[in-house]
Formats: sequence, structure tokens, C-alpha cells
Amino acid sequence: MKTIGIIGGMSWESTVEYYKIINELVAQKLGGLHSAKILLESYDFDTIAKLQKNEKWDELCRILTSSAQMLETAGADCIAIATNTMHICAPYVKKSVNIPLIHIGDATAKAIVKNNMNKVLLLGTKYTMTKEFYKDKLTNEYNIDVILPESSEQQAVNNIIFDELCKGIIKTDSKTQLQNIIKNAANKGAQAVVLGCTELPNLIDSACIPIINTLRIHCEEIADFLAAVYS
Repeated sequence: MKTIGIIGGMSWESTVEYYKIINELVAQKLGGLHSAKILLESYDFDTIAKLQKNEKWDELCRILTSSAQMLETAGADCIAIATNTMHICAPYVKKSVNIPLIHIGDATAKAIVKNNMNKVLLLGTKYTMTKEFYKDKLTNEYNIDVILPESSEQQAVNNIIFDELCKGIIKTDSKTQLQNIIKNAANKGAQAVVLGCTELPNLIDSACIPIINTLRIHCEEIADFLAAVYS
């Protein structure tokens, strides 16, 4: 069994889902009493969130590359960053190790293309929605048109993520607010909504258009890696 090195804790609310889903998928694929071999580096998210807020991306990338190198040294056969936003550092992490990085954006884009879609709404933290690293991967590498919420809607989504979901708080009003944002995008031609924050599936499990659950899709890609190399 190969070993997955997960960089998580951003937040732990979604990282726990990674652990659960990856193990469930590995058990389904391999049968018996099989489960996943996982090395987990889990951060104090308060530290990470403050660095994000202050746009300290170079420092954040140094933290993630150090973690990736540590996981490789500890025996990881591939790396997975258990969050969408911090894939802003994915190119640096990938260069820093000699093992594969399973990129959440690639997994997401392949799922969109597989379902014959080419226009999606992207929801996530304000960093994921406004910075180019995620949109560019979908658009430039996979020819997917990305719709973003209006500026005020982006701030509302960001607040829901950081002030509620990362703390395990689920509010009906927030769910309604997100559903309205999704409806607006559907009226503009969005064929699906990308839940580009791994906490969002805790709030949104259905919508007026198909949901692209990046957490689940990422876990499936990781489990496929394990199953493919298992002997």
C-alpha cells in the first residue's frame, strides 16, 4: 500500500472529511479490511488564516513546501493539499518534492469536462474567487468558462466560510443566500456550481444546477492513486 501525505487543517472541519472519504473509497476499491495509509500534517488554521488575510503568500508557500518535504522524508508517495485556496502554492510545492502532487484543480476540471460542461460558477474564499491561480487552470488548461459572483456576493461567501463553516457553524439563512447566488449564475448560463472551498459541501448538498464537490472529487483522485499502485 502506498502512502498519501496530506497537508491539512485548513480547516480541520474539511480535513476530517478527507480522512473519512479516502478511507471509505479505498475500502470500496480494495475490499476486505483495507484502509488508506495516510501521513497528515495539520496546521493551526488561525496562523494560516492571518497570513492569508495579510497577503503573506510567500511565507505560506514556504510553510507548505516545508511540510511537503517533511511528508516525503517520512515516506509519503504523493502529496495532497486538503484545501482549494492553498493550491495557490501548488507550483512551489510540486517543485519542492520528488513525488507527485495530486492537484484539486485538475481533478475538478476533469470532472467538469467528463460531464460535458464548459461553463461553471466558482464559489470559494475570496482568494480562490479573485486570484488567478484557480480560474486560470480551469480556463487555460481545460477551456472551461468560469463565472464569478458579484463583488458583494463574493464577500458574503467568504464571510460564511471563515465566520461560520470553518467553525462548524451551519445556518439556514446562509444556505439560502448561497442558493440565491447559484440561481443568479444559472440564469447567466452556468451549467454547474464548483464548490471551490472544501467546507462548502457541509452547507450545500443540492442546488438548481449540478454540484461539483471538489472535496469528494479530490478524494476520489487520491483513492484512485492508491488503488492503481496497490499490489
